[in-house]
Amino acid sequence: MSQQAEQILELARSKGILRTRDVDSVALPRVLLASLTDEGRLLKLGRGLYTLPDRAASEHDSFAEVATRSENGVLCLFSALRFHDLTTQQPSDVWLAIPHKARAPRFDYPPIRIVRMSGLAMTEGVETADVGGAQVRVFGVAKTVADCFKFRNKIGLDVALEALREAWNGKRTTMEELWRHAEICRVANVMRPYLETVAAA
Repeated sequence: MSQQAEQILELARSKGILRTRDVDSVALPRVLLASLTDEGRLLKLGRGLYTLPDRAASEHDSFAEVATRSENGVLCLFSALRFHDLTTQQPSDVWLAIPHKARAPRFDYPPIRIVRMSGLAMTEGVETADVGGAQVRVFGVAKTVADCFKFRNKIGLDVALEALREAWNGKRTTMEELWRHAEICRVANVMRPYLETVAAA
């Protein structure tokens, strides 16, 4: 195998999910992606996305695919709840927060739901996690709970309450963090009675 093909495979190994632009950025020929796929050395996930065939599969692979294609997006709401294991619901869409004026990414698969945020609501509480070698940006537990209350008309108050109970009972966050993100998301008054209830339980 050519040295260039080996370089592409090494790049796929280090990144987990390889984008066409990753190959372009190191001045390697794109045509090798097709030949490596034909030979079974690479697996095509979708348009412009490749991985190694022996890469360990994860239930979060769809999150990794979306994160790889959206540099400024952050997993939010149902997807963040699933990521942090705070809900029993399993929506098929990947929920992605993007800056208010940013262009929405377009995907053939997986299906995505875009949520626009701005200011501190977009930048605070962002964590980066490794999913099969891909770097995934996701809102942390406290921010996700606050988001659920902010977008309760989209996802349902019952989902927000479940997230709060799971996060609090599982000691996944603190009251201080919950209050801080409630204020950032401007839902402190909405969340106050529920926070007081779980704190007193």
